[in-house]
Amino acid sequence: MLGNIIQDNIIFLISAIISFGLTLVGILGFAKYLPKDHGREFAVNGALSKGKARGAGLILILALIISCVICLPLNLEYLIYLVALFVEMMSGYLDDASEKPWGELKKGLIDFVVAVGVSVTVYYFHGGAILLPIFGLEAIISAPVYIILGVILIWASINVTNCSDGVDGLCASLSIVSLMSIFLLMRIANHFISNFTSESAMLFVWIVILMLVAYLWFNCSPSSILMGDAGSRAIGLFLAMAFMLSGMPVLFIPCALLLILDGGLGLVKLTILRVTKSKSFMKNIRTPIHDHARKNKHWSDTQVVIRFVLLQSLLSMAVILSVNYLIN
Repeated sequence: MLGNIIQDNIIFLISAIISFGLTLVGILGFAKYLPKDHGREFAVNGALSKGKARGAGLILILALIISCVICLPLNLEYLIYLVALFVEMMSGYLDDASEKPWGELKKGLIDFVVAVGVSVTVYYFHGGAILLPIFGLEAIISAPVYIILGVILIWASINVTNCSDGVDGLCASLSIVSLMSIFLLMRIANHFISNFTSESAMLFVWIVILMLVAYLWFNCSPSSILMGDAGSRAIGLFLAMAFMLSGMPVLFIPCALLLILDGGLGLVKLTILRVTKSKSFMKNIRTPIHDHARKNKHWSDTQVVIRFVLLQSLLSMAVILSVNYLIN
């Protein structure tokens, strides 16, 4: 029995070893060449990051690309995805390494171009069919609507993931839970709906999960390296991409809810304050929410990570069990 399971999933075992190993070797060998963090003046415990290697996303995404070249049956579709991840990573890395942070407009334009490219690619290769398993429905979305919604999803995912990267281990841990959730959901869907999600898409997600596991070894509190915008922005792109490739993009909301709340409420607060000029909206809530938990609720970094991950894990488990029941 065990032999059959291993034989059926040998490529996943090999890709896990390669992705984990390349990331581990990359961090051990090249982290010393990364720029150093200057500390974040307005972040809770921001001074503790000063002097740590920053921009490890460069190592992570390069390890991911090499792993995919070795393990994935690359075609034009996946080459576009890898280029998009590289572009998003490099925009974050150059921002990390710059003495003067890039402006919102510059980063926003890059995000927009990448989001349009990925959305068009997913639609071109997979069409506009999406599964709404919780409601037992399948919908067909026209190209313009699919691309617009895809751009919104990718932009939101990039930014909320980027905002969550303020506590050692938080961004990587929540991303692992979300990606593991969609990986299991892909396998469930494929079990009941033949070839609903491609083997390549599942392998792609699996490779990123193992990359993040290797990174988390060095980023758990107290961390020695930080992924920086180079990592968080690329991971945010990949999260959205993974849910789009699964054919179940709507499940991004429950399966990444803690990321959405942690980083998204800050974006909502900032937008409303700018538009309305209000000084009272969410006045007593510090954003990102992980800073509110640390400063206002006096949670330690470890408590923030474990409690956020537990909440997301419980929610994801409920989604997985519900989808399994409804599809079956």
